[in-house]
Amino acid sequence: MALIVDPDLLADSAADDGSQEAYISTSAKTIKLTQVGNLSSDGVTLKALYSYLKEQWKNDPLSKNLAAFQFPMVPITDESYEFVGGWDLANDASRYLIRTAGWTVRNVAGAATQMWAGVIGLGSIESNDQLYYWQGGATSPVNFQLQGQVNQAVQIYKDDDGDGNTAEGSDFDRRTSLTLYVREQGQLFGQASLSDIGVTTMQPIAYRFPISTGADLKIVAADTAIKASGTGYPADTAPYDGMSITYHATPQSRALQGGSYNFGVIIDANGQTLQKVYEFIQYALRQDADIDADAGSVTGKIAKALAHYVGDTLYTDVSDNSQGGGTGVFIDDFATADVNSVYFTDNTGATRNFAYTATVTFNFNDNLVNDGSAKWWAYFTTLPGAGNDWGESGAVLVDDGSAADMTGTIAGASVTKTFDYDGNVQGGRTAATDAPITVVAIGLATGQYVKATGTIERSKSNSVSLVAPLERNYLNP
Repeated sequence: MALIVDPDLLADSAADDGSQEAYISTSAKTIKLTQVGNLSSDGVTLKALYSYLKEQWKNDPLSKNLAAFQFPMVPITDESYEFVGGWDLANDASRYLIRTAGWTVRNVAGAATQMWAGVIGLGSIESNDQLYYWQGGATSPVNFQLQGQVNQAVQIYKDDDGDGNTAEGSDFDRRTSLTLYVREQGQLFGQASLSDIGVTTMQPIAYRFPISTGADLKIVAADTAIKASGTGYPADTAPYDGMSITYHATPQSRALQGGSYNFGVIIDANGQTLQKVYEFIQYALRQDADIDADAGSVTGKIAKALAHYVGDTLYTDVSDNSQGGGTGVFIDDFATADVNSVYFTDNTGATRNFAYTATVTFNFNDNLVNDGSAKWWAYFTTLPGAGNDWGESGAVLVDDGSAADMTGTIAGASVTKTFDYDGNVQGGRTAATDAPITVVAIGLATGQYVKATGTIERSKSNSVSLVAPLERNYLNP
């Protein structure tokens, strides 16, 4: 079936027996909606219900003497109405069938006892995605009634006796906080709050929130690969069971390019790749459980996002941290090969990163590999100072990322070294600039002397190949 916008598709029951789409009770002053006949879970617009009630009051087809009672509704706009004179929808089942509108309920004295806002999602959502919402404070996240993109009313105000005091009994005033979420396994997260639509205090009208999702290509592991049961926290399957998220009460300093910076949320990657720790983060943020490894309490499914990918680069986000240590997010103990594939947001909101570590692979041909005594060296081709270029007595060996000379015996077809691209200032060279290098190798029995040149660029794919002629003349009996 489809959303009802035509009042002619509604009919009144003579008794509260569920035989028709609506039942008007003059004694209880309620309108009850039932999913029967033309009315399905697709619901009915409040404008159509208002129009239907006008026709019922005018025509009174079941002789209920409706004109003897105050008409139940007052229109404010096409998407905002009031139930007046003590009239109301009969139950939440009826309220959750209303689409594309908000409303106020007023008692016989004219005081507001309820306010409902229409919540409409705009964007691409799969039909089986379960959206949910959170109204802030100590409230719990609540699933919307139906899966797929949302069009449902949410109660934002409750004052049973209409005295204006919402701090008593079960009364509440939640007009200033509402966040929508969609967080499905293997999908990009979607989230929208009042600030995203420029609203500070909600009114009983319809609101449209931009919220969408899509395939997350960085999620490979199934939930059962992280938690054997497929749900809950913490993880209990290696290597995810060694990962954690801690919301600190004090700032945590980490050394990065340019200095040390403070972060409030620290993620332990357990020595794994960024992609795996991202899988762990996204899993944790879908759990209705405390994900804080420290003494605080943070419910995963309403916690703010912690990281996102742009291409193959991971960026941490500005999070929430009620513990007080700051909102910056840092990842500890991740695979060193990923050091140049991540940017961190610190407590000031600034983006930080490690100094860029380039890699260079030196390839050796069989004559060098099979020699058994072959050795290689990598020098800077030219440097700013005097007497320190290759070919001069003060030639400088290139340091690798751990400040060790790039040289060694040849034991295989290749060797890969790191290079502190952003920090290397050997021989007075300028950091963060390409480094021309000269690489030489020599063997004894099978490998002749060979020289090759190359450049270490800001890249992970630098390479230099040394192809030595076959040695035919060396002899040391």
